[in-house]
Amino acid sequence: MGTRDAQDTDWEGVRLHVVSGKGGTGKTTVAAALALALAAGGRKVLLVEVEGRQGIAQIFDLPPLPYEERKIAVAPDGGDVYALAIDPEAAMLDYLEMFYGMKRMGKALTRIGVVDFATTIAPGLRDVLVTGKTSEAVRRRDPRTGTRVYDAVVMDAPPTGRIVRFLNVTQEIAGLARVGPIRHHADLVRGVLTSPETAVHFVTLLEEMPVQETLDGIAELRETKLPVGGIFINMVRPAGLPDAALEAAFQGRFDTAELAAGLKAAGLAERTGDAGPLAEALTKEIAEHARRVELENQERETLASVGTPRYDLPLLPDGADLAGLYELAEALRAQGAA
Repeated sequence: MGTRDAQDTDWEGVRLHVVSGKGGTGKTTVAAALALALAAGGRKVLLVEVEGRQGIAQIFDLPPLPYEERKIAVAPDGGDVYALAIDPEAAMLDYLEMFYGMKRMGKALTRIGVVDFATTIAPGLRDVLVTGKTSEAVRRRDPRTGTRVYDAVVMDAPPTGRIVRFLNVTQEIAGLARVGPIRHHADLVRGVLTSPETAVHFVTLLEEMPVQETLDGIAELRETKLPVGGIFINMVRPAGLPDAALEAAFQGRFDTAELAAGLKAAGLAERTGDAGPLAEALTKEIAEHARRVELENQERETLASVGTPRYDLPLLPDGADLAGLYELAEALRAQGAA
């Protein structure tokens, strides 16, 4: 992907960025980097966690987050990232207060386990509560100015295999309530999730299984009329060698004798005077590397077939620490993802 102007974004008008992906692809890391990228330049972004893993706290090297919105980072060129770790039980209390004025009774119900029982027998209700809290943050306005409280909201969502069921809240709640406050609330959430203000992104690696899950997830989204976002290709490693050398190695035409001569000329075979064994070992490594690059290129072509924007995120040599997050955020901005 080429460099883009800082103001040139593929997602103009999108205010809810839902980030999903197969386990192990770095979904939470990418969601955090996207939040930083979206907040850059003085904007205010909310990063929401819905699975109770405290992944956001770990990435930003913070204590476990409470069920409240709090500032956790300053974005490049100014801007603030806030975080919220949604607890379904606490979201249920908010719901009872909002629609029934029953927060005090809700706390009593929590103590005797009724809330947990309700969300266990009706798991769709749990998803509606969690997505509902996120949707409320998207819609919320400052009562004094009438402006949006957050310029964007990023949701670190469930994995690819569960994302459509998680987001398809109206269908999930249909068996529980056809009318009344619960159904009305679900319809409001659905209205946000299916609007042009929402985009559902996928994080993948250039490997067969995560790529296939990404394709399946996008197909399911389109089938259920949920908005497809971009594809974030994570942990991309540089090719390291010219295309001609990779092609020759892949086809078994790499010149080991020439490599041995080069090693000897560089003084890398001084002990034995024979660079042959080292050259042969390196040739095998290069051939293996070339095969991996070829397979990755094939997966790239597969991802390109779905016709949605794609973004490369480099493999971080020191892991996804805080400095690495800012590096990923800059990469996203450069490619027009934020």
